[in-house]
Amino acid sequence: MGQKVNPIALRIGYIEDWRSNWYADKSEFSKNVIEDYKIREFIKKRFVQAAVAKVEIDRLADKTKIVIHTARPGVIIGRRGADIDKLKAELGKLSSREIQIDPREIKNPSIEAQLIAQNVAFQLEKRVAFRRAMKRSMDQAMSAGAKGIKITCSGRL
Repeated sequence: MGQKVNPIALRIGYIEDWRSNWYADKSEFSKNVIEDYKIREFIKKRFVQAAVAKVEIDRLADKTKIVIHTARPGVIIGRRGADIDKLKAELGKLSSREIQIDPREIKNPSIEAQLIAQNVAFQLEKRVAFRRAMKRSMDQAMSAGAKGIKITCSGRL
């Protein structure tokens, strides 16, 4: 039997890049990993409507740059940048460094795997038939230009 390999780990260095880019000493490493996790969870919970696909964190000497890949960057920015300033203040409580936020729009959200999964999960929560939800997402992705798509749904449906 074959071994199960994490698909992200398999692609790092070839197709994808690391989700966090920083260097730390042994004493700081675990603190930074936990801080990255808290930042990602906070952003995903706060911006459910923004359809956040990926959060990249780059730590420089005195500041932290957070790149948020989202289908709707306007939800994160807010009117005249008010929400992004509020987000900086809230993330400042989680981190001791200065925070710089860069929301980036996903050009084609219909073929982004994370967003497709979130969409199917949202439809299942709204009691849509699971086969219909999966077929609808597959059709959207294929019409958006995906070369192929496989959706698996497990659990008690």
